[in-house]
Amino acid sequence: MRLVVDLNRCQGYAQCAFLAPDVFTLHGEEALLYTPRAEESQRENVARAVAACPVQAILVDELADGPAGDEDLSGVR
Repeated sequence: MRLVVDLNRCQGYAQCAFLAPDVFTLHGEEALLYTPRAEESQRENVARAVAACPVQAILVDELADGPAGDEDLSGVR
């Protein structure tokens, strides 16, 4: 599943990092890092993180099949 975090909307509440730590990580106090292609095994944790985001900054595209190599951490703000 493909994830996109709107880093302009993200306020660094870090609920996603608590609920899906294998997908979302806080770097410092405000910079969010995330894996743009989450493993299927993380589906439940990601769903909880999406629901818990107070500013609804996380989008999930379950049908997207992008190019290989998108496994790096993305989204440093």
